[in-house]
Amino acid sequence: MNAPADLQSLREPLTGPLRAFEAVRAHTLRLVADLSAEDCCVQSMADASPAKWHLAHTTWFFETFILERFEPDFTPHHPAFRMLFNSYYNGVGERHARAQRGHLTRPAHAEVLAYRADIDRRMVALLAAAGNAAAPAAANAQAVAGLVVLGLQHEQQHQELIVTDILHLLSTNPLQPAMWQSPAAAATAAPVASLDALTWHGFDAGIVDIGHAGDGFCFDNETPRHRQFTEAYALASRLVTNGEYREFIEDGGYRDPALWMSEGWDWVCANRLEQPLYWRHDAAAGWQVFGLHGLQRLDPHAAVSQVSLYEADAYARWAGARLPTEAEWEAAATADGGNAGLSQLFDTCWQWTSSSYAAYPGYAPAAGALGEYNGKFMINQYVLRGGSCATPAAHCRPTYRNFFAANARWQFSGIRLARSLPRR
Repeated sequence: MNAPADLQSLREPLTGPLRAFEAVRAHTLRLVADLSAEDCCVQSMADASPAKWHLAHTTWFFETFILERFEPDFTPHHPAFRMLFNSYYNGVGERHARAQRGHLTRPAHAEVLAYRADIDRRMVALLAAAGNAAAPAAANAQAVAGLVVLGLQHEQQHQELIVTDILHLLSTNPLQPAMWQSPAAAATAAPVASLDALTWHGFDAGIVDIGHAGDGFCFDNETPRHRQFTEAYALASRLVTNGEYREFIEDGGYRDPALWMSEGWDWVCANRLEQPLYWRHDAAAGWQVFGLHGLQRLDPHAAVSQVSLYEADAYARWAGARLPTEAEWEAAATADGGNAGLSQLFDTCWQWTSSSYAAYPGYAPAAGALGEYNGKFMINQYVLRGGSCATPAAHCRPTYRNFFAANARWQFSGIRLARSLPRR
């Protein structure tokens, strides 16, 4: 399987609804171009979805929230698709069970690609008409453009999920197949040649502004911008590495209940865990890690990835540190002076914070079904900040609030350490 030339793609902000629509939709197809129909149909666990479902659901979004409302003489591509590819929008209607998405052998993969092609053609026509001042659709141009941007940001989230979900699927195959193999992929998979020593960057106590500001796109959970007080703290200059995490394992980290929150320790014991999700240990080969390019020798200098909040928190405690709050992370990431000397903020791993995923003061979800996008998940989740190697580069921003349950670890999630500093 040949890797896309640039996994992250679209490094520039999305400009112009039509150009942006075509670019994002094309990148999604590049991600799955070398996957088989079988690869795209299977669901490896309830939290992951088949690639075929991602392809259909992102298309469903444009059909349901834009074409159904604004296309003259709208007719659905297939009446059953409204239910089959609805994710969690109760306001839209019935949904197929999430854990059974892998049961949808029909419609076939080719039919889903035909569905995408049809909706793409109709969306391009609608956007072209909206850009024509003399066309009736021009009256709705602003509303259409706003929904297109939301739909593309939504699709970029699913681009990352396609990568992480396929990686999880292939990791369960005894053949340990690589998702991508090519000269470019081999270069990407090469060991990290050098690594800066971990240093600490301090920040004074004070009131900081948190949340989205300006005219660019944001999700509603990034608003409203508000003030928070942070005590003096320091953040690590880079992410925790495989080599550093291996020391935690070899020091009995997974066997010491004193390092774990009670719920995390119960989770470790119940699942008999001894290492991160994709790590393998062989008596002859030593430590190996399964990744996008197959099973490879563990690179001690690469950032540790696919760890849960439980694991991140336990490691931080073992290291004599803690996880940052999301306010600390954002204040540091937006500090004057080039992110205050912090590396790997957006391009390596999402970074767990100790902050529960909750509404900002004054938060109000959008009206209608789209109001279900974020707000109703603000319970029993924790916030991750930054971005990962699978996150489209233009999708990253300092105010982005990713969120997962504490035991989730199939995403590219890593660890940035924090410390509290003495009060002055």
